Amino acid sequence: MLKKMRLLLLLLLAFGAGFMVNAIWAHDADDIIIKRVTGIGGIFFKCKDPAKMRAWYQENLGLQTNHFGAVFAWYQGADSTQKGFTQWSPCKETTPYFGKAEQQYMLNYRVDNLPLLVKDLQKKQVKIVDTLSTYSYGKFIHIEDLEGNRIELWEPNDKEYEKLGIEMGSKTTQ
Repeated sequence: MLKKMRLLLLLLLAFGAGFMVNAIWAHDADDIIIKRVTGIGGIFFKCKDPAKMRAWYQENLGLQTNHFGAVFAWYQGADSTQKGFTQWSPCKETTPYFGKAEQQYMLNYRVDNLPLLVKDLQKKQVKIVDTLSTYSYGKFIHIEDLEGNRIELWEPNDKEYEKLGIEMGSKTTQ
């Protein structure tokens, strides 16, 4: 009986070791699973008069607006003690920020590990519009989808983003 248990244990160890060796050999450093979009980081849209638009949304829908629009605060699902933020911004209809003139809105997606994601997007020949920009409140880059719509990717630093809002005297919409 002891011999059979030893044999069974040896087979299980060999089987497990085989999987481990295969996993190590089958993947290199570039094959790390990349978390992609983790949420909506912002919504930007064109309008004739951003100041009037912000005031209308504040008066009629209760958004706590500032010079840039409004910030929505929420708590992250993966860690409900950590805040997250989504930016809402009406922009001048002539802004070049969205890329092509006919693009009326731009979405900002929250992502993890933006530099690694950018490498992966480059390998897939996704059009990258600009270079990675780093600020205290996060990293940004713009890409285009297959129809040429500009998309902003943001690896947020939510603690610094919140600190910046507090320094500006901004309130969040909750």
